[in-house]
Amino acid sequence: MAISGTNFNRPNFQRMIDDIEAKRINCVVVKDLSRFGRNYLEMGMYTEMRFPELGVRFIAVDSGVDSNNQQSTEFTPFLNVINEWYARDISRKVTKALRTRNENGAHYGAYAPLGYRKDPEQVGHLVIDEETKWIVEKIFALAIQGNGPSKIANQLIAAQIPTPSWFNFQRYGTFAHIYEGQPETKRYGWSITQVKSILQDENYIGNSVHNRQANVSYKSKKRIHKPKDEWWTVEGTHEPIISKADFDRVQEHIASRRRTQKDGTTQIFAGLVKCADCGWSLSCATNRRTKTPYKYYHCSKYSQGLHQCTAHYLRYDVLYSFVLSRLQYWIEAVRHNEQAILDRLSKSTITEQAAAMKRATQEKRRAEKRLNELDNLLAKIYEDRLNEKINERNFSMLSQKYQQEQGELETKIEALTAQLASTKEQEDSVNKWIDLIKQFSSPTELTAELLNTLIEKILVHEATKDADGNKIREIEIIYRFVGKID
Repeated sequence: MAISGTNFNRPNFQRMIDDIEAKRINCVVVKDLSRFGRNYLEMGMYTEMRFPELGVRFIAVDSGVDSNNQQSTEFTPFLNVINEWYARDISRKVTKALRTRNENGAHYGAYAPLGYRKDPEQVGHLVIDEETKWIVEKIFALAIQGNGPSKIANQLIAAQIPTPSWFNFQRYGTFAHIYEGQPETKRYGWSITQVKSILQDENYIGNSVHNRQANVSYKSKKRIHKPKDEWWTVEGTHEPIISKADFDRVQEHIASRRRTQKDGTTQIFAGLVKCADCGWSLSCATNRRTKTPYKYYHCSKYSQGLHQCTAHYLRYDVLYSFVLSRLQYWIEAVRHNEQAILDRLSKSTITEQAAAMKRATQEKRRAEKRLNELDNLLAKIYEDRLNEKINERNFSMLSQKYQQEQGELETKIEALTAQLASTKEQEDSVNKWIDLIKQFSSPTELTAELLNTLIEKILVHEATKDADGNKIREIEIIYRFVGKID
């Protein structure tokens, strides 16, 4: 298995170091410096400090480097820097090539999604698999009928329908560790996560989605999940199994589904009400100590005994009345004078977006400034180690710390750059929200569909007191597409 030269934790490399420290090796010979490594700080630490201290001779044949010849090592630090730059440049080019490939909609996953096969005549293209297509259609049909992922999974198990991984095991021999020697029921082991993943997969409407994960940096192979706004979606790359209308309908069902309470009622606000201070969801409970029981909300971070927040106590009926009145106001306002609301919201969201852009720009500049500072700090400790101003232990500790921070900053800068580059036009967002509003007319009660269609989240602040000692509580409604509006 090939391992990048930017990584000095390579198993065989570490085995060599162990042998050197055990005095079993006194000379290291490589074809050229880049074969030894492509991290100039670590390279310098080994070739100019650890190897001499351990009495080990170092030879890079094609680079003309021999530690027994002082003159041949004078340009070694510069060669190491060039090798690391080359590794960074290659990483950048590979990333660019992958992005170009993904933007063209090609599918290069290990397996095709359930319902598809990899096209044997065109690399990266998906074709419908008639053997398993019906399973996808059945899952979506059950969802449209109002079944949630849990019920669908149970029905698939009851009908003895095999899982996607079972089909891959049968066809390619993969997942043998899961199915070989196991009872037949194992092949029908559907989970809620599997069902939900299928229901939310845009592959089934003919789209390809990419950039869901990425490496932290070219020096680290650790994978991180990318925020959804950084995913790349390419439409119409293959034949769909599910219509766009049915797919969107299922997404609405998923968003609006609520658990049934013990009393048979459904909590329509679940997932929407958040603590304005800690960000945790507010839990709904019932006060049965009074003559007339009533529901109320409280911060779940506080109620779990952590007491890292305050109660944020709010009666259900107060929240219900407030949200209903605000939605009635906006629905009526749009019905009465749509253009005036368009103008009002456009001005509000543009101002808010400008402030967000300013914050992102400032944050990016600070991150870039710190990145430059770390470059200087790394160069400084490298010189200090050469001059023996700091010992090897402190050098290794500081270099690792600085390089880790560099990787985090590079990831942050990439995210901020993408955020600034992908800013959406606010007029489009306002129009989308207006179109959603127009779907409803004069509601007299709240429903999960109404709330989830128009509202992204509801922030509840802790109560304060005015000059007269009266309690005041701020409730912020964050609407879809347009955010907070007054």
